[in-house]
Amino acid sequence: MKYLPLTPLVAALLLLPAPPALDAQALEADVRHQLATLAHDSMMGRRVGTPGTEKAARYLAAQLAAFGVQPAGDLGYYQQVPMARPESGQRRSPVLLDDLAALDTLPEARRMLERNVVGIIRGADLELRDEVVVVAAHYDHVGIGQPVDGDSIYNGADDDASGVVAVLEIARALAAGPAPKRTVVVLLSTAEEVGMQGTRYYMRNPAMPLERTVAQFEVEMIGRPDSLAGGPGRAWLTGYERTTMGAQLAARGIPLVADPRPEQNFFQRSDNIVFARAGIPAHTMSSFNLHTDYHQPSDEVEQVDFEHMTAVINAALDAVRILTDGPRPEWLPGGRPGQI
Repeated sequence: MKYLPLTPLVAALLLLPAPPALDAQALEADVRHQLATLAHDSMMGRRVGTPGTEKAARYLAAQLAAFGVQPAGDLGYYQQVPMARPESGQRRSPVLLDDLAALDTLPEARRMLERNVVGIIRGADLELRDEVVVVAAHYDHVGIGQPVDGDSIYNGADDDASGVVAVLEIARALAAGPAPKRTVVVLLSTAEEVGMQGTRYYMRNPAMPLERTVAQFEVEMIGRPDSLAGGPGRAWLTGYERTTMGAQLAARGIPLVADPRPEQNFFQRSDNIVFARAGIPAHTMSSFNLHTDYHQPSDEVEQVDFEHMTAVINAALDAVRILTDGPRPEWLPGGRPGQI
């Protein structure tokens, strides 16, 4: 082997930073591993108020740390979400509290502290870095319930461990560089299944000011292909006709179509609606095909089409790059939903 002499020029070249890497595509093996972890029986179906969500939150925080995403919660990567358990014997959902201090007003048995997992990837563009794109998915599910064919753990592989894996992979790629032009907040929310309460709490306590948040991009239920979206590798976007986001992404080659089942009202059934009602263009990317395993113990990893899911994750990564580096989405006439 012939070595270059360490001249001043060679020494200077060695000190130059390496050129930025292109976005690394999600690999199917990594997608399988992440999903198998989040939808494992040991997560107990990730129902709020159980050790399952606590275990999932620890895993998600560790992943963001490993990727080099900066923490953006009030306790490291955790944004603590104070909630009140129902009175003994009642079947109502937990109630979101105004702040952490409100927990002290409750009996010990009714106190519940959930966690959003929140990270931040700082934008690099001098003009755009103060603007924010929130990339999100909910990691809670419905827990342990009535056994079906001997299985009582409602694992939620598609709903919404699949979306969470997508957001993790997007965070990994963006953190690896090149840095996005706009700042990205990674929001892995809790308590979606009980009234979108984790996202509602985030809106009261955002990691970056809401007035600087130009878009929110949710990923939910991408584990199986939908023939109405065009089959494997393709997805649909809720509320496509409400803002310029859908057309903007499709024009850049993202394999997205409008929600083919508007009668299902999916635009208002995921966490994006909380952002949309605050005036922020917000949509959910999905390929849910109305499979009958929804909220059943049969929503298992074995039912997931990983080739399709990996392709949709890579499309979602490209979509987020367009949102961070391109024109900001705008509401179309009549597109913004009413306030709540």
